[in-house]
Formats: sequence, C-alpha cells, structure tokens
Amino acid sequence: MTRFYLLRHGPTHAKSMVGWSDLPADLSDTAALARIHDYVPNDALVVSSDLSRAVETAHAVQGQRQRLPHDPRLREMHFGAWELRTWAELEAETPDHIRAFWETPGDVQPPDGESWNQLCTRVDTVFDDLATQYAGQNLLVVGHFGQILTQVQRADQLTAEEAFAHRIDNLSVTEVVKGSDGWSLQRINQIL
Repeated sequence: MTRFYLLRHGPTHAKSMVGWSDLPADLSDTAALARIHDYVPNDALVVSSDLSRAVETAHAVQGQRQRLPHDPRLREMHFGAWELRTWAELEAETPDHIRAFWETPGDVQPPDGESWNQLCTRVDTVFDDLATQYAGQNLLVVGHFGQILTQVQRADQLTAEEAFAHRIDNLSVTEVVKGSDGWSLQRINQIL
C-alpha cells in the first residue's frame, strides 16, 4: 500500500484565478507548518510542483525527509488567457463560457488553457508513476487545489461536479492510498 499525503501550499492571497503564475506562498503560520511536519511520517518522500508556492511550502515542512525532484506535471490547472483574472471580469466578458467551465467541468477549457479532464489526465499520470516507482512507501505531495481534487475524484470515484463540491484549504492535508484493489480516499481537507 502506498500512502499519499497531499498538502495544499500556503496561501497566495490572490483574489483571481492562479494557475501557472509563480506567486509566492505566505508561510507565516509556522505553528501550522510544524503540526504538518509532525503529522506526516518521517519516512515520507517529499515531492512538489515546480511552482514556488509549492516548493517553498514543501521546504517548510520537509525536515529531514528525502526530497524528490520538483515535477512540473503537478502544477495547478493552466488557466491560459484567464490567468490572474477575476470571476467578475470574466463573468462580464464571457458569462456563458466561465459558468460552463465551473458548473460543468470536463472538456470546457479557458482560451489557451486546459480543461478539467486534461488536468486529471496529467496529474493521474504523475500519481501512477509515483505509485509504481515508490510502491509501499509514504509520499508527501505538495501542490495545488485542482491537483488535489483530481485525486479526490479518482480515489472516491466521484464525478467532476461532486469533486468540485469539496473544499481544499491552504495548508490542509488530504490522504489517498493506492492499494492492490485501486485508489481510496482516507481523509480530505484535514486542518492540523
């Protein structure tokens, strides 16, 4: 059994759609970071997306754990032309498109961005690779809201709409397990 501890990066405080933009994380909640450090098993391997908010968060909770190379495939959804834009701006410009993107996630994608299904395919591949390469181990994967939700959807066999109904707070831990009978969800959005 391979256990994944999925940690969402520290907050960016941005009030817009942040996907591939490289914004820093606010890591001032050192007590929360210490609780996360203490919760995750000491033998967990640490991997993160290559965006600085994930890298910095991983560094803050890593301790003596072994670090794997950053993986750009663990990035947040690519919002394309919608990157760093607000819902209100997009609602005013393309109300049907932005509503379809959030209310019927799947194949709808932002201009020059990726759809929910494309994100799922990209992230599932990374987790499959990690589960194969590090079978039977614990892994701490530091990443993003969408990236974590893809694994919640897969592990709990949810529709995209059902997955979107879940909260994934900054500095929360979600746990999924890959066992001989497939993927399972153990905990979601745990604030330590």
